[in-house]
Amino acid sequence: MIFLTLFEIVGYIISVIVMLVIVQFVLSLLISFNVVNIHNDFVAAVYKAVNALLEPLLRPIRRFMPATGSIDFAPLVLIVGLEIVRIILKNLAIASASGAM
Repeated sequence: MIFLTLFEIVGYIISVIVMLVIVQFVLSLLISFNVVNIHNDFVAAVYKAVNALLEPLLRPIRRFMPATGSIDFAPLVLIVGLEIVRIILKNLAIASASGAM
């Protein structure tokens, strides 16, 4: 029962982190193509907040990733790693629930 609760909590946190990665990606594209301006206070605040939340998670990944030029694969690696954690926790939750019966 504890693994099911842990799976649900961690699954929710993973969903929030994945959504933040997507927001960061879209916002960086919009800034790069001058669709939105970083000098806008709201855009700057959102961009800084999302980067501040994700940077502690992305920094260790970037240290181990090879240099790929201007393409940053660290967010993709983060999402894949988080999904692997979600799968492992789901299987632990299923195993503990079937063993408790």
